[in-house]
Amino acid sequence: MLFSGKTAIVTGAGSGIGQAVAEMLAKEGARVALADLFEEKAENTRRIIFQNGGNADVYALDVTSKESVDRAVAKIAEDYGTIDFLVNCAGYSRILPFLEHTEEIWDKTMDINVKGPFLMCQAVVPHMKKQGHGNILNFSSQSGKKATTHYQAYVASKFAVRGFTQSLALELAPDNIRVNCVCPGVVYTPMWEAQIADYARKRQITVEEVMPRFARNIPLGRIGQLEDVTKLVKFLLSDESAYMTGQSLNITGGACVD
Repeated sequence: MLFSGKTAIVTGAGSGIGQAVAEMLAKEGARVALADLFEEKAENTRRIIFQNGGNADVYALDVTSKESVDRAVAKIAEDYGTIDFLVNCAGYSRILPFLEHTEEIWDKTMDINVKGPFLMCQAVVPHMKKQGHGNILNFSSQSGKKATTHYQAYVASKFAVRGFTQSLALELAPDNIRVNCVCPGVVYTPMWEAQIADYARKRQITVEEVMPRFARNIPLGRIGQLEDVTKLVKFLLSDESAYMTGQSLNITGGACVD
Protein backbone atom coordinates (compact mmCIF):
# COMPACT_ATOMS: atom_id res chain seq x y z
CA MET A 1 0.00 0.00 0.00
CA LEU A 2 1.27 3.44 -0.96
CA PHE A 3 1.14 5.09 2.48
CA SER A 4 1.81 2.11 4.72
CA GLY A 5 3.42 3.26 7.97
CA LYS A 6 2.48 6.91 7.38
CA THR A 7 0.28 9.05 9.60
CA ALA A 8 -2.06 11.80 8.46
CA ILE A 9 -4.33 14.48 9.85
CA VAL A 10 -7.36 15.39 7.75
CA THR A 11 -9.55 18.30 8.80
CA GLY A 12 -13.19 18.31 7.79
CA ALA A 13 -12.98 14.51 7.70
CA GLY A 14 -16.62 14.02 8.59
CA SER A 15 -18.05 14.71 5.15
CA GLY A 16 -17.42 15.64 1.54
CA ILE A 17 -13.89 15.90 0.22
CA GLY A 18 -12.37 15.52 3.69
CA GLN A 19 -14.14 12.21 4.20
CA ALA A 20 -13.12 10.96 0.75
CA VAL A 21 -9.49 11.93 1.35
CA ALA A 22 -9.46 10.21 4.74
CA GLU A 23 -10.93 7.03 3.27
CA MET A 24 -8.38 7.04 0.44
CA LEU A 25 -5.46 7.50 2.85
CA ALA A 26 -6.66 4.68 5.07
CA LYS A 27 -7.17 2.41 2.07
CA GLU A 28 -3.56 3.12 1.10
CA GLY A 29 -2.34 2.05 4.54
CA ALA A 30 -2.06 5.34 6.44
CA ARG A 31 -3.24 5.77 9.99
CA VAL A 32 -5.61 8.73 9.83
CA ALA A 33 -6.53 11.31 12.46
CA LEU A 34 -10.08 12.35 11.59
CA ALA A 35 -10.31 15.95 12.75
CA ASP A 36 -13.74 17.55 12.65
CA LEU A 37 -15.92 19.95 14.61
CA PHE A 38 -18.78 17.47 14.31
CA GLU A 39 -17.54 14.40 16.15
CA GLU A 40 -20.50 12.22 15.18
CA LYS A 41 -19.80 12.76 11.46
CA ALA A 42 -16.14 11.88 11.95
CA GLU A 43 -17.23 8.74 13.82
CA ASN A 44 -19.21 7.73 10.75
CA THR A 45 -16.08 8.13 8.61
CA ARG A 46 -14.13 6.06 11.13
CA ARG A 47 -16.74 3.27 10.95
CA ILE A 48 -16.51 3.18 7.16
CA ILE A 49 -12.71 3.04 7.32
CA PHE A 50 -12.76 0.24 9.90
CA GLN A 51 -15.27 -1.75 7.86
CA ASN A 52 -12.84 -1.54 4.94
CA GLY A 53 -9.91 -2.73 7.04
CA GLY A 54 -8.33 0.67 7.63
CA ASN A 55 -7.06 2.45 10.72
CA ALA A 56 -8.38 5.81 11.96
CA ASP A 57 -9.13 7.74 15.13
CA VAL A 58 -11.47 10.66 15.78
CA TYR A 59 -10.30 13.95 17.26
CA ALA A 60 -12.87 16.66 17.96
CA LEU A 61 -11.34 19.89 16.72
CA ASP A 62 -12.46 23.44 15.93
CA VAL A 63 -10.07 24.79 13.28
CA THR A 64 -10.95 28.39 14.22
CA SER A 65 -9.73 27.97 17.82
CA LYS A 66 -6.00 27.96 18.56
CA GLU A 67 -6.61 26.26 21.91
CA SER A 68 -8.66 23.49 20.29
CA VAL A 69 -6.16 22.98 17.47
CA ASP A 70 -3.09 22.96 19.69
CA ARG A 71 -4.68 20.52 22.14
CA ALA A 72 -5.81 18.11 19.41
CA VAL A 73 -2.53 18.19 17.48
CA ALA A 74 -0.54 17.60 20.66
CA LYS A 75 -2.71 14.56 21.40
CA ILE A 76 -2.37 13.27 17.83
CA ALA A 77 1.42 13.65 17.97
CA GLU A 78 1.48 11.81 21.30
CA ASP A 79 -0.72 8.99 19.98
CA TYR A 80 0.93 8.61 16.56
CA GLY A 81 4.55 9.50 17.24
CA THR A 82 4.95 11.23 13.87
CA ILE A 83 2.78 13.36 11.60
CA ASP A 84 3.68 12.76 7.97
CA PHE A 85 0.73 14.44 6.25
CA LEU A 86 -1.61 17.33 7.00
CA VAL A 87 -4.57 17.82 4.66
CA ASN A 88 -6.62 20.94 5.36
CA CYS A 89 -10.07 20.18 3.94
CA ALA A 90 -12.39 21.96 6.39
CA GLY A 91 -14.28 24.71 4.59
CA TYR A 92 -17.28 27.02 4.53
CA SER A 93 -19.12 28.74 1.70
CA ARG A 94 -22.15 30.94 1.07
CA ILE A 95 -23.51 32.25 -2.24
CA LEU A 96 -25.16 35.62 -1.68
CA PRO A 97 -25.32 39.04 -3.37
CA PHE A 98 -22.55 41.28 -2.06
CA LEU A 99 -24.86 43.54 -0.05
CA GLU A 100 -26.33 40.47 1.66
CA HIS A 101 -22.88 39.31 2.77
CA THR A 102 -22.98 40.09 6.47
CA GLU A 103 -19.95 40.73 8.61
CA GLU A 104 -20.71 37.45 10.38
CA ILE A 105 -20.60 35.50 7.10
CA TRP A 106 -17.36 37.23 6.10
CA ASP A 107 -15.72 36.48 9.44
CA LYS A 108 -16.90 32.87 9.55
CA THR A 109 -15.64 32.25 6.00
CA MET A 110 -12.23 33.73 6.76
CA ASP A 111 -11.98 31.97 10.12
CA ILE A 112 -12.65 28.50 8.72
CA ASN A 113 -11.06 28.78 5.27
CA VAL A 114 -7.97 30.90 6.07
CA LYS A 115 -7.31 30.99 9.80
CA GLY A 116 -8.05 27.26 10.02
CA PRO A 117 -5.15 26.18 7.75
CA PHE A 118 -2.93 28.80 9.40
CA LEU A 119 -3.59 27.43 12.91
CA MET A 120 -3.29 23.82 11.79
CA CYS A 121 0.03 24.46 10.09
CA GLN A 122 1.38 26.37 13.08
CA ALA A 123 0.54 23.43 15.32
CA VAL A 124 1.81 20.69 12.98
CA VAL A 125 4.95 22.25 11.46
CA PRO A 126 7.08 22.05 14.65
CA HIS A 127 6.50 18.29 14.71
CA MET A 128 7.39 17.99 11.02
CA LYS A 129 10.54 20.05 11.51
CA LYS A 130 11.61 17.88 14.43
CA GLN A 131 11.17 14.67 12.43
CA GLY A 132 12.88 16.15 9.36
CA HIS A 133 10.06 15.79 6.82
CA GLY A 134 6.42 16.51 6.12
CA ASN A 135 3.83 17.08 3.44
CA ILE A 136 1.00 19.63 3.71
CA LEU A 137 -1.95 20.06 1.37
CA ASN A 138 -4.27 23.03 1.59
CA PHE A 139 -7.58 23.16 -0.24
CA SER A 140 -8.32 26.24 -2.28
CA SER A 141 -10.77 26.17 -5.22
CA GLN A 142 -11.14 27.25 -8.81
CA SER A 143 -12.74 30.26 -7.11
CA GLY A 144 -9.28 30.96 -5.71
CA LYS A 145 -8.07 31.51 -9.27
CA LYS A 146 -11.10 32.92 -11.07
CA ALA A 147 -13.64 35.11 -9.30
CA THR A 148 -17.41 34.85 -9.66
CA THR A 149 -20.24 37.07 -8.47
CA HIS A 150 -22.17 36.53 -5.22
CA TYR A 151 -19.11 34.82 -3.77
CA GLN A 152 -16.90 37.58 -2.41
CA ALA A 153 -16.04 36.11 0.98
CA TYR A 154 -15.35 32.63 -0.41
CA VAL A 155 -13.33 33.93 -3.37
CA ALA A 156 -11.22 36.16 -1.12
CA SER A 157 -10.59 33.29 1.29
CA LYS A 158 -9.52 30.88 -1.44
CA PHE A 159 -7.17 33.39 -3.08
CA ALA A 160 -5.68 33.85 0.40
CA VAL A 161 -5.13 30.10 0.80
CA ARG A 162 -3.09 30.03 -2.40
CA GLY A 163 -0.89 32.89 -1.25
CA PHE A 164 -0.45 31.32 2.16
CA THR A 165 0.54 28.03 0.52
CA GLN A 166 3.16 29.65 -1.70
CA SER A 167 4.74 31.62 1.13
CA LEU A 168 4.81 28.66 3.51
CA ALA A 169 6.27 26.38 0.83
CA LEU A 170 9.21 28.71 0.30
CA GLU A 171 9.90 29.00 4.01
CA LEU A 172 9.64 25.29 4.79
CA ALA A 173 11.47 23.86 1.78
CA PRO A 174 14.85 23.82 3.61
CA ASP A 175 13.18 21.69 6.30
CA ASN A 176 12.15 19.05 3.75
CA ILE A 177 8.47 19.98 4.19
CA ARG A 178 6.44 20.33 1.02
CA VAL A 179 3.32 22.51 0.85
CA ASN A 180 0.94 22.40 -2.09
CA CYS A 181 -2.61 23.43 -2.86
CA VAL A 182 -5.54 21.67 -4.54
CA CYS A 183 -8.04 23.77 -6.49
CA PRO A 184 -11.18 21.74 -7.26
CA GLY A 185 -13.97 22.86 -9.52
CA VAL A 186 -17.58 21.83 -8.94
CA VAL A 187 -17.74 18.61 -6.94
CA TYR A 188 -21.16 17.77 -5.50
CA THR A 189 -20.71 17.50 -1.73
CA PRO A 190 -22.75 18.41 1.37
CA MET A 191 -21.34 21.94 1.05
CA TRP A 192 -23.09 22.25 -2.31
CA GLU A 193 -26.27 20.74 -0.88
CA ALA A 194 -26.33 23.57 1.65
CA GLN A 195 -25.98 26.34 -0.93
CA ILE A 196 -27.53 25.01 -4.13
CA ALA A 197 -30.75 26.96 -3.51
CA ASP A 198 -28.73 30.18 -3.21
CA TYR A 199 -27.01 29.45 -6.52
CA ALA A 200 -30.34 28.75 -8.19
CA ARG A 201 -31.59 32.11 -6.96
CA LYS A 202 -28.46 33.78 -8.28
CA ARG A 203 -29.00 32.36 -11.77
CA GLN A 204 -32.81 32.53 -11.57
CA ILE A 205 -33.16 28.83 -12.35
CA THR A 206 -34.59 25.87 -10.45
CA VAL A 207 -32.51 23.81 -8.06
CA GLU A 208 -32.84 20.84 -10.42
CA GLU A 209 -31.24 22.84 -13.23
CA VAL A 210 -28.10 23.85 -11.30
CA MET A 211 -25.85 20.81 -11.73
CA PRO A 212 -26.80 20.15 -15.39
CA ARG A 213 -26.00 23.80 -16.07
CA PHE A 214 -22.57 23.40 -14.51
CA ALA A 215 -21.93 20.23 -16.50
CA ARG A 216 -22.76 21.98 -19.79
CA ASN A 217 -20.19 24.67 -19.03
CA ILE A 218 -17.36 22.27 -18.13
CA PRO A 219 -15.19 21.34 -21.15
CA LEU A 220 -15.00 17.67 -20.12
CA GLY A 221 -18.78 17.66 -19.87
CA ARG A 222 -19.37 16.45 -16.32
CA ILE A 223 -19.32 17.45 -12.67
CA GLY A 224 -16.21 16.46 -10.75
CA GLN A 225 -16.29 13.28 -8.66
CA LEU A 226 -14.71 12.80 -5.25
CA GLU A 227 -12.41 10.18 -6.77
CA ASP A 228 -11.06 12.77 -9.22
CA VAL A 229 -9.93 14.85 -6.26
CA THR A 230 -8.54 11.99 -4.19
CA LYS A 231 -6.42 10.78 -7.11
CA LEU A 232 -4.73 14.18 -7.24
CA VAL A 233 -4.30 14.20 -3.46
CA LYS A 234 -2.71 10.75 -3.64
CA PHE A 235 -0.20 12.00 -6.22
CA LEU A 236 0.69 15.13 -4.24
CA LEU A 237 1.23 13.18 -1.02
CA SER A 238 3.31 10.51 -2.73
CA ASP A 239 6.97 10.51 -3.69
CA GLU A 240 5.86 10.79 -7.33
CA SER A 241 5.55 14.54 -6.68
CA ALA A 242 8.74 14.83 -4.58
CA TYR A 243 10.04 17.79 -6.62
CA MET A 244 6.83 19.82 -6.32
CA THR A 245 6.13 22.45 -3.69
CA GLY A 246 4.29 25.77 -3.63
CA GLN A 247 1.98 24.67 -6.44
CA SER A 248 -1.78 25.23 -6.82
CA LEU A 249 -3.15 22.48 -9.04
CA ASN A 250 -6.53 22.66 -10.80
CA ILE A 251 -8.90 19.70 -10.87
CA THR A 252 -11.78 21.34 -12.75
CA GLY A 253 -12.46 19.40 -15.93
CA GLY A 254 -11.02 22.32 -17.89
CA ALA A 255 -13.38 24.91 -16.38
CA CYS A 256 -10.37 26.82 -15.05
CA VAL A 257 -7.07 26.81 -16.95
CA ASP A 258 -5.25 29.63 -15.14
